[in-house]
Amino acid sequence: MKEIRIGDRIVREGDRPFIIAEIGVNYENSLAMAERMILEAAKAGADAVKFQSYKAETLAAAESPAYWQENRTQREFFKMYDSFGPNEYRYLAEVARRSNVVFLSTPFDKEAVDYLEPLVPAFKVASADITNVDLLRYIASKGKPVLLSTGASTLSEISGAVELLNEYGVTEIVLLHCILHYPTDYGEANLRSIQYLAKAFPDCLVGYSDHTKPDKGMALLTAAALLGASVIEKHFTLDKSKSGNDHYHAMDPADLRCFVDNLVVVWKALGRETREVLGSEISARRLARRSVVSAETIPRGTRIGPQHLTCKRPGTGIDARLIDLVIGRVAADDIAKDTILQWDMFV
Repeated sequence: MKEIRIGDRIVREGDRPFIIAEIGVNYENSLAMAERMILEAAKAGADAVKFQSYKAETLAAAESPAYWQENRTQREFFKMYDSFGPNEYRYLAEVARRSNVVFLSTPFDKEAVDYLEPLVPAFKVASADITNVDLLRYIASKGKPVLLSTGASTLSEISGAVELLNEYGVTEIVLLHCILHYPTDYGEANLRSIQYLAKAFPDCLVGYSDHTKPDKGMALLTAAALLGASVIEKHFTLDKSKSGNDHYHAMDPADLRCFVDNLVVVWKALGRETREVLGSEISARRLARRSVVSAETIPRGTRIGPQHLTCKRPGTGIDARLIDLVIGRVAADDIAKDTILQWDMFV
């Protein structure tokens, strides 16, 4: 059974998934809003909250076109959301600790790796950095578990990243199936990739990082959990109607609570890989099963033939499976029609 520890949580294959509310930069440079979002995510049932730690100048070149619907360059866009630094993240990590949720943040450069190291129990690597070997090596040098998103990646690229992390001593890895398209159409989600990655990388836990718009009832994320996602990450907002950045494909507290409630019901219902009769089924087993019953009046001394017998509820007489053993026996006394037959009625 594969498992890793993320903070005070044990993430184990087959257990209810570890849920990450990806706040990202949806707090829009407001420390008060970031704090409130942590509190709301915790109240709604998240196991962890996650931010994104970057500076626009180290993330994107000056003329870096956006790969989503955006009129600005990537640097111009990211500059709008890069005001937080070590002090803000230390404060938010403490807010998360007091709220009993794990604090995580994705580092996009080495400086962020360094100041996040004492704050996070694991490092998240964004899909776009799966081939950033310099950053992967630096993250691996910290010796923490790694959650690696795999959006827009080939199997070879995923394998290369896993091998590099292993080479530098990281063996606790969660591969997050991901589609790097905002928002992801439901038809693009390809949730069976969760199972495929689990087969392709048997030494890694597998999860899912979602970019679809929340469906009513949170069925898609629930399906991902049932397909084996040990970690599920989804963007989080307090207002899905806000424009810009990741609000439009994020879940809000009501969505998150719905998903958590789904998992409580589903994991209770999943049970164990056994086949047994439950105590609650005993009465139904006895009264809903069938017994051998006389199909007509049977005089004493009659040799029983198939025409004398039928099977009806309840199962308190001769078991219906044994009807062939009744045929050929002789009635010890007169037997009325519709009698539940017992063995002592025959000689």
